[in-house]
Amino acid sequence: MIKEETCLVVFSGGQDSTTCLFWAKEKFATVVALSFIYGQKHAKEVETAREIARTAGVEFHVMDVSFIAQLAHNSLTDPTIVMDKEKPADSYPNTFVPGRNMFFLSIAGVFARERGIHHIVTGVSQTDFSGYPDCRDTFIKSMNVTLNLALDEPFVIHTPLMWLDKAETWALADKLGVLDTIRYKTLTCYNGIPGDGCGECPSCRLRRQGLEKYLSERGDNP
Repeated sequence: MIKEETCLVVFSGGQDSTTCLFWAKEKFATVVALSFIYGQKHAKEVETAREIARTAGVEFHVMDVSFIAQLAHNSLTDPTIVMDKEKPADSYPNTFVPGRNMFFLSIAGVFARERGIHHIVTGVSQTDFSGYPDCRDTFIKSMNVTLNLALDEPFVIHTPLMWLDKAETWALADKLGVLDTIRYKTLTCYNGIPGDGCGECPSCRLRRQGLEKYLSERGDNP
């Protein structure tokens, strides 16, 4: 428990970051949430994040970093690109936004420094990371060192989902008492549909498979 400290949650309003938000509320005295507008097609996620933070009693901030969408082509920011439904065998899926987590964590570090916050929480997972290199544990550890050196501050980046698959992430949400909030109030769908989503995009299929596995293990019908 780190109840006397404040933490900053990198918060999208999706399943993973919302689970992390409530995890942080259990661990820290004060939680601050930071969302980003980065040119994503499903920009309504920011309003979803704002509403979840409001109902959770968490201070909410949003920053416009739309320049990220101008740096590289991907199906989350470019409406002319048809989204990959499966990860290509020889490359990253075109839902990969190059540099996104690097930028998010860099900005979060500066934001946290200016407020005297030394704990940063992000919902990345190497277990279910969809082939994104900036969700790996090695990247997060490297980024933690980089932030500490660049800003001369003792930051700790927390990744409570790093070694959890989606079923285990649902189990954590249930343990935290927010399974229904995560299922019905979050926006994980790459096509911008809240709750259970479109059911077709890679994010929705991964989320649904995890939910079905968890509910089956719990003895419930999905």
